[in-house]
Amino acid sequence: MDFFLQILVTGIVVGSIYGLVALGFVLIYRSSDVLNLANGEFVLIGGYVCLTIMTASNLPFIVALLITLVISVLLGFSVERLVIRPLKNAPVISIIMATIGLASLLGGLVHMVWGHRTRTFPQVFPSEPIHFGGLIITPVYLWSFITVLVLLVTFTLFFKFSKMGIAMRAVADDAKAAMSMGISVKNVLAVTWAIAAVVAAIGGTLLGMINGVGPIMATIGLTVLPVVILGGLDSIGGAIIGGFLIGIIQNLAGGYLDPMVGGGLKEVVPFIIVLLILLLKPYGLFGKGGAERV
Repeated sequence: MDFFLQILVTGIVVGSIYGLVALGFVLIYRSSDVLNLANGEFVLIGGYVCLTIMTASNLPFIVALLITLVISVLLGFSVERLVIRPLKNAPVISIIMATIGLASLLGGLVHMVWGHRTRTFPQVFPSEPIHFGGLIITPVYLWSFITVLVLLVTFTLFFKFSKMGIAMRAVADDAKAAMSMGISVKNVLAVTWAIAAVVAAIGGTLLGMINGVGPIMATIGLTVLPVVILGGLDSIGGAIIGGFLIGIIQNLAGGYLDPMVGGGLKEVVPFIIVLLILLLKPYGLFGKGGAERV
C-alpha cells in the first residue's frame, strides 16, 4: 500500500507539471489552430536559463526565476513576431512545420550553449524528507505541486476575469468577431505565445529541480501532446485534468508493469491511453467537435 501511495503522489506531482506545460499547447491552439511542436524546447530553455542565472550570479532562486520569466516573455514575443506572424495567411500545416523547424533551431542552440551534459540545480528546498505515516515526500515535490496548483488557479482566474483573458477567449471563439469589437488579434496572439513560453519555463524549472536539466527534457513536448489530446485540444480544464491522468497512469505503469516487461512501457502508455480514448471520443474527453483536417 505504501508503494502504491508513493507512486500515486509522484504521479500527481509530475502530472500537475504536465498540465501546466499543456496549458501552453492549448492556449496557442485555441487562438490560432496551431500545435506548437517547439514547446519542449521552450521547457528546456527555461530550465537551462534559470539554472545558469542561479549558478553564474549566485542570485536567490526567486530572483533567478523572475528573470527567467522575463526572458521567456521576450522569447514568446519574438517567436510570434518573427516566425508566426509572417505566416498568418499560410495554411495551418505550414505553420506547424515552421514550429518543427523552430524546435530544431532552438535545440541546436541549446546544444551549442549548454552542451549535452545533464546539470543539477543548487539546493533550493530542504533535503530532509517529510514523513506522512509510511509515505515519504521530498520537499521539492511538495513545493512543486503547491506552485503548480497556485499557478493553475491564477491562470484560470486570469482567463475568466481579466480584460486580456476575456480578449483571448473572444479571439479563440471567433477572431473576426473579436476584431469587429475592437480587439487587437495581433496583440492577443503575441500575449498568448508569451504566456505559453512562461508556463513552459516554469515547468522546465520545476522538472529541472526534480530530475536535473538535460537535452532529454525536450521530450516533454511529445509526452505532453497526449495530455493535450486526451483532455481536448481546445479545453483548458481538459489539459489540467489530462495532465493529472497521464502523470498518474504513467507512474503506475512504471511502478507495476515495467518490471514485468523489462522496462519502456512507462514512456509508451500515454500514447496507448490516448489512442483508446480517441477511438471512443475523437475530440478528447472535454474537446469540442469541428476540428479541421489538415
